[in-house]
Amino acid sequence: MLLEVGPTRIAQVAIERGIDRYPNGLSYALPEGLEHLTAGDRVVVPLGRGNVPTSGWIVRTIEAGEADEQLGGMDANRLKAVLKADPSGARLPGDLLSLAHWISEYYICPIGMTLAAMLPAAVRQQRGKVTRQFIDLPPDSPDPTTLPARFGRGRRKVLEILHAMPAEERPLEIGILAERAGLRTKGPIRALLEQGLVVGATRSSIHADWMQRSEAIAGKAPPPEPTPAQADAIESIASTLDAGFSQHLLFGVTGAGKTEVYIRLVDHVIQRGKIALVLVPEIALTPQTAGRLFNRFPDRRVALLHSGLTQAQRNQQWTMVAEGEIDIVIGARSAIFAPIPDGRLGLIVVDEEHDGSYKQDSAPRYNGRDVAIRRAQLAACPILLGSATPSLETWHNAVNRGLMTLHRLPERAPGLALPRVEIMDFAEERKRWNDKRIHLLGPRLARTLSETVSSGAQALILLNRRGYANYISCPDVRCGWVMQCEQCDAGMVYHRDRQPASKLHEFVRCHHCLTEQRLPSKCPQCSRKTTVFGLGTQRVEQEVRELLGPSVGPEAVKRVDSDTMRGASDFHETLDRFARGRIKVLLGTQMIAKGLDFPNVRLVGVVNADTALNLPDFRATERTYQLVSQVTGRCGRSTQSGIAIIQTFQPDAPAIRIAALHDYETFANGELVERKRFGLPPIRRMARIVIRDQDDNACRLAAEALAERLRPHLVEAVELQPPEPCPIGRISGRTRWQILLLAPDANTLRSVLRAARRADVIKPGERIAVDVDPLGLM
Repeated sequence: MLLEVGPTRIAQVAIERGIDRYPNGLSYALPEGLEHLTAGDRVVVPLGRGNVPTSGWIVRTIEAGEADEQLGGMDANRLKAVLKADPSGARLPGDLLSLAHWISEYYICPIGMTLAAMLPAAVRQQRGKVTRQFIDLPPDSPDPTTLPARFGRGRRKVLEILHAMPAEERPLEIGILAERAGLRTKGPIRALLEQGLVVGATRSSIHADWMQRSEAIAGKAPPPEPTPAQADAIESIASTLDAGFSQHLLFGVTGAGKTEVYIRLVDHVIQRGKIALVLVPEIALTPQTAGRLFNRFPDRRVALLHSGLTQAQRNQQWTMVAEGEIDIVIGARSAIFAPIPDGRLGLIVVDEEHDGSYKQDSAPRYNGRDVAIRRAQLAACPILLGSATPSLETWHNAVNRGLMTLHRLPERAPGLALPRVEIMDFAEERKRWNDKRIHLLGPRLARTLSETVSSGAQALILLNRRGYANYISCPDVRCGWVMQCEQCDAGMVYHRDRQPASKLHEFVRCHHCLTEQRLPSKCPQCSRKTTVFGLGTQRVEQEVRELLGPSVGPEAVKRVDSDTMRGASDFHETLDRFARGRIKVLLGTQMIAKGLDFPNVRLVGVVNADTALNLPDFRATERTYQLVSQVTGRCGRSTQSGIAIIQTFQPDAPAIRIAALHDYETFANGELVERKRFGLPPIRRMARIVIRDQDDNACRLAAEALAERLRPHLVEAVELQPPEPCPIGRISGRTRWQILLLAPDANTLRSVLRAARRADVIKPGERIAVDVDPLGLM
């Protein structure tokens, strides 16, 4: 593995392993033939005593004569050599390398794992890559008319075709050449190659079936004339496109036309020869937003980057972006790692910036919105965050700290009115039913739903809880048995679905570890027949179908949750059918509350607005407000007015009451007062360290020991809260304890974590997870 002669260049390589000891990478020699490799190239290197071939990324190259300080006195001649360049040929631009270093440091993740997360598996595995051979004439190719008579007819025909072609149309793919020459095989062409009468070259390209248009969902309406508020925002933001980094918040009510502002700004960017990057929180929103971009820019090149693509499609799109062949990039969270060439990025748009889907829940645990801000800094371009319900962090940065320019769209687009919102006290609503059955739809919501569908309009029904029922127990209160997951401190959820031949399949599932088993027919303690109650989207679907009756048809009602939507194509197909009016009622979880725009939706019903309100999480109130406000904004998006009916057991809860008034600023300002009172984000910055162990006592002791080892690294104004069990104390058979760190600002928090990390106090991995700026504390 060592070189026979000293290397001329040395590469520092970040290994794609959970190795946190070498933040600047391991040093390897670049052997002859690989000296051209540079920072950003993916390579294969020998690792450990066994010299196991391992993938990694070159993060820096050093001339051998300048390497003494970097190697700490080690002889450069004794360095192992890089084995080869990665076969995929993947290379990250300089901006992404710098971004990876920032993510690794800020979110406490090994640099190699961070870089690995930036490259889709489809690119690593070269999915869809096809290598073809092309044939051309050499400079001294003989004239076919001078060839001897015994020269084979097939070979002669090949040469005649190539000589008759203009030089700019050559070379020709070998299969096409054989077809034009009327050959049954490629043998004559291969014979010419052996004789040197033609020359061959191979070219690799990525092929994938690709349908870029989604007109049924997006619509083909002509561009609307901007409102005065839209025009002001467009002009103000466009004036900063050539002025380097700047931050902007586009705050507008639902239906105010934020997407139109995005599109106009994208046009400004591509007119300057730059690339626009548009992020959406969910794969589900991609077809609508992408459809609008395709329709407005039919002659521009738009790339989609999200996990809903096939492997070949993802490789194809990523490669097109890396080669600079794209004008617009759109995708979900991971699209922030689009390999846009350095100097080409002109604008980043983060739509629905408040959405929790931008937060990655495995290492590196980054927030796509915050990473987007950092990438815009590195690229020296503006970033635009948009939302009707901004996160309190963003609102605080714009209004109180002055870090962003605030642009307001206070009214809906012309001809659209905000829906009328009715809050129904569900405890009182349930008393109005005359039968003894338990109904999930109150009389007011049930009646309005029937009237809406009968009139030919459509409805969205939201319940942010999957399954049929969330409580399985013994009916005898003296027994008290309640079914819990054996691996988690959580209840099992009852699911049911119809199998072929209409056979009912009943089972229970844990929504944390995904354990499944059959529904027990009897209580394991007293043998009484088990009972199930509670609520879930499956039960709502059953009730809606019974309410509307068979006359609407089985396709008129569609449930949308992670149980029915197995992939992005399922959701896109469902949205297409809803856009065409084949589906009358779309019901489901928060998937239907985000960014959907269908003019025929006249009713939005929220079955239970309290599902997240009472969770032991300081963000519960904020999330409830955002969910209720966002879903009610899905109706009334035409000249016809809409109505939103919110069922709740807490009709006086501020989050629900203020959401019904569409008054975000009152809610945000009041909530910030509470956050300041308790010193919670965004007033202070937070890091959450979760310790996991299969043994309860060992987990507690490890958490207490870690807290003690952290104390010497604290600085003034940093609070370390005592270790405590997580609200969900056990998941997948492992006990969970947490430690919370609170600091006055991001730099202070980062310095504490950096010091603890360098002292090997914090070692992220299977046992310890570090979540900086956590969105959830469960």
